[in-house]
Amino acid sequence: MMRIETTILSNLIHNEDYTRKAIPFIKEEYFQDQVEKVIYKTIWDYVDRYKNNPDVEALLIEIGKATYTDDQYKSATDYLSEKITESKVELQWLLDETEQWCKDKAIYQAILNGIQIIDGKDKDKTPEAIPTILTEALSVSFDTHIGHDYLEQSIDRYEFYHTVEDKIPFDLDYFNRITKGGLPKKTLNVCLAGTGVGKSLFMCHSASATLMQGKNVLYITMEMAEEKIAERIDANLMNISMEDLHDLPRHMYEDRFGKVQKKTHGRLIVKEYPTASAHCGHFRSLLNELALKKDFKPDIIYVDYLNICASSRFRASAAVNSYTYIKAIAEELRGLAVECNLPIVSATQTTRTGFVSTDIGLEDTSESFGLPATADLMFALISTDELEELNQMLVKQLKNRYNDPTLNKKFIVGVDRGKMKLYDVAQTAQTDLVDTGQEEEIVDRFADFKV
Repeated sequence: MMRIETTILSNLIHNEDYTRKAIPFIKEEYFQDQVEKVIYKTIWDYVDRYKNNPDVEALLIEIGKATYTDDQYKSATDYLSEKITESKVELQWLLDETEQWCKDKAIYQAILNGIQIIDGKDKDKTPEAIPTILTEALSVSFDTHIGHDYLEQSIDRYEFYHTVEDKIPFDLDYFNRITKGGLPKKTLNVCLAGTGVGKSLFMCHSASATLMQGKNVLYITMEMAEEKIAERIDANLMNISMEDLHDLPRHMYEDRFGKVQKKTHGRLIVKEYPTASAHCGHFRSLLNELALKKDFKPDIIYVDYLNICASSRFRASAAVNSYTYIKAIAEELRGLAVECNLPIVSATQTTRTGFVSTDIGLEDTSESFGLPATADLMFALISTDELEELNQMLVKQLKNRYNDPTLNKKFIVGVDRGKMKLYDVAQTAQTDLVDTGQEEEIVDRFADFKV
């Protein structure tokens, strides 16, 4: 009976295309048979050194040079001469079978490692590491993509140009306009505002609107308690002021909340961490726990807010300047967005100068200019006494990788602070703004997304 291990070793010797695509993902510990393990290690060393397939003669010489016993050498030479033959199997079938074999072996090794951890034989890991080990094993896959060939893949590029990108839309018309329909996956989006202007209000409103689209939302807070965030979202979705929310009789609260539940099949998880204590490593572990314990995978993550996160690369007590530290946090969050294939929304503070300014710029970003360098979208929320009286807020684009930032550079949104809501205002509210780049006539192409 032919074993898959024999077919793999035969093709690693005789099939160059297979070797280049498969060998980066095959590990020595996947082979249970010691003879096969010796042969694979020799093949790997040869390919790593000479960047080419070895022939049987070269393998025999390399094995003879290694410090193996006579019995190991004889077993390896017998295996190579008797079982290794040129294979004619279809390449894609072999790659698929090899990938499945690697997955099975990775899971088997993960289970063995888990048993060793539980038995106390692995002194470097605790039982909390087991979910991560299993997750990594389950995620084993062949990624044979090695770059885009500009000349040969022109048709692929054309198809990409005409593919509708999967985005998470806003319920605010101008935000959809500046992002061409919403937030794409694998992006970091940052709101810049002074203390008390409305960073958390914006994120709570956006989280509420996303939930009502049937999406799964993870809201990570390091500034307010979980219940305080949930209170704001309650006020927003029930369309009731937070003051009235506390006076609402229980049966009326349950009735209103029941209506909210019927409008969405999405889920919202709010997780609180102590200020400046959590970094992307904690967030990644949280995502794994939510997947295992609650079968929950978010479509978007809100982090409230970036400057009070920790960095997984630098200790807060390390001699690192604020530019490097905050930039590292931003890079780690964006890396998490790419890894999880979703958008992340966060916020940052203005400097003292920006707090009193009526025209905030990128230079007013507190602590690190490396943050706007990393973000895909960055916009400022600006409030003045005049705007406060009108229950309005000015939004100014600062950086935009999705669209021309000079289009709709500034615009007004309405604010209901009691209900923690933002809303579109009449077009007449935009007319007094200077240097907006707005179109004369606004057509709401995203009305279907509004709650």
